Amino acid sequence: QVQLVESGGGLVQAGGSLRLSCAASGRTFSRYAMGWFRQAPGKEREFVAAVTRSGGSTTYADSVKGRFTISRDNAGKTVYLQMKSLKPEDTAAYYCAAGDYSTMPGGYGYWGQGTQVAVSS
Repeated sequence: QVQLVESGGGLVQAGGSLRLSCAASGRTFSRYAMGWFRQAPGKEREFVAAVTRSGGSTTYADSVKGRFTISRDNAGKTVYLQMKSLKPEDTAAYYCAAGDYSTMPGGYGYWGQGTQVAVSS
């Protein structure tokens, strides 16, 4: 089992950058692929990025490709989401998740509580 806690959200102007962190507890972090999802008010939760257990492969939603980078530190039990060139449409609650290497929320069994990102125009 793994518990996840996100941090790093905040308010930023369009074009700015933020780095989200997701700290995991438990001894099984490296057994799980990790993903980031986001949910804007009134919208469904959507996939942002995922990284394999080793960190060797990543995948991204088309909307963030080239702007966001997911990475993980298995020794430090942390996964990161570096976000650059932020746009107002990136405004959402961001959630990290642990599970299978998937773009679907159903592929993940463990979720954090979320961190809010707001991008002003």
